[in-house]
Amino acid sequence: MTEAIELPQFPFHRTCPFSEPDIYHRSRSESPITRIRMVDGRPAWLLTRYEDVRAVLNDRRFSSDKAASDYPVFVVGQKEGLDKSERFLVNMDGAEHAAARRAVISEFSTRRIAALTPHIQLTVDEAIDKLLELPRPADLVRAVAMPVPARLTARLVGVDHTDDGLFQDLTSRSVRHDLSAEERVRFAEEVRAYMDSLVTAKMACPGDDLLSRQITQQRAEHGEVDVAGLSSLAVLLMIAGQETTAETIALGVLSLLTHPDQLAEMTSDPDKVPLAVEEMIRYFTVLDFGPPRLATEDVEIGGVLIRAGEGVVANIYAANRDGAVFSAPQTLDVRRANARQHLAFGYGPHQCLGANLVRHELRIVFETLFRRIPTLRLAVRIDELTFKNEGLIYGVQELPVTW
Repeated sequence: MTEAIELPQFPFHRTCPFSEPDIYHRSRSESPITRIRMVDGRPAWLLTRYEDVRAVLNDRRFSSDKAASDYPVFVVGQKEGLDKSERFLVNMDGAEHAAARRAVISEFSTRRIAALTPHIQLTVDEAIDKLLELPRPADLVRAVAMPVPARLTARLVGVDHTDDGLFQDLTSRSVRHDLSAEERVRFAEEVRAYMDSLVTAKMACPGDDLLSRQITQQRAEHGEVDVAGLSSLAVLLMIAGQETTAETIALGVLSLLTHPDQLAEMTSDPDKVPLAVEEMIRYFTVLDFGPPRLATEDVEIGGVLIRAGEGVVANIYAANRDGAVFSAPQTLDVRRANARQHLAFGYGPHQCLGANLVRHELRIVFETLFRRIPTLRLAVRIDELTFKNEGLIYGVQELPVTW
């Protein structure tokens, strides 16, 4: 039997919404840098300690280029799907990545985020208005957790509100783990066609949105528009801006409703909401697949030599449960003073561009929801809920609530 067959198969799925997979805990204690097997059968290194994960994410000798032949494969059809799109910002390295990031970083400035506050608040209030109109029990996922970030991301990118349903559907399908290679390719083609048409429409009739501003900027600097590049940027923002935020909203509400002491602590003072948000982001870290990286030269991490051409999975979820950094890491504590040290938004050159926008959205959602519906409670037992245990992003399928 070969080594690859004997290695544990990644990804490792959660069996409890509040507990990490046992392999992460054992790995941190016994072998924090250990070998695993990826979906395509090839081995890679799994990193589970905070210190090691952060070191890899901040080391430019580890590549993010998923098109590389040896890059760790975490879903069937990964490379085939990527071939249907221009390279994403998150898959670039070095100077190319820096230039692409510089081009859009102003879209996530403190000033622009502050300017979005009234729209975020209106979007949240409208979602809660509709929730209150529904017969009880109502599904908080469908009423609030999904539509709020979807509409905000759509507005950021410049998607017409009449496409809200299609936009949500595309995003939800993009993070499914169970697609076949053929389905992933078809999906990639469908998304690419939609985004290409969106960019083309913005070129003809620009608006007050990110794509329109990028089109204006590219025309001024280069005299032409990179339609394929902007299309891939729109896809990235769609995925990064909607699904992870939606799942954090749903799981955050679930955690607070099942930990009434934590809910009381958070709602006792609006100034406590930002810290509570950081703790919920740390506690759930909904991204389940890494991120992966590829060593471009021999590198020693945590006393282990990782050779050029070897893949690593710098698991941010496991890192965010590291007791060497976070005391009682398996416990939700909305007063945790160092919660913002979490790695849920990454670290180093590829740290999430929209991190502060997501934080702002979550603060408004949690503050508004529990202020407007102080009697909100679960309508079912927690063991009756169905979780997204097999996805790339962890979450809950439905969250029936009443008040």
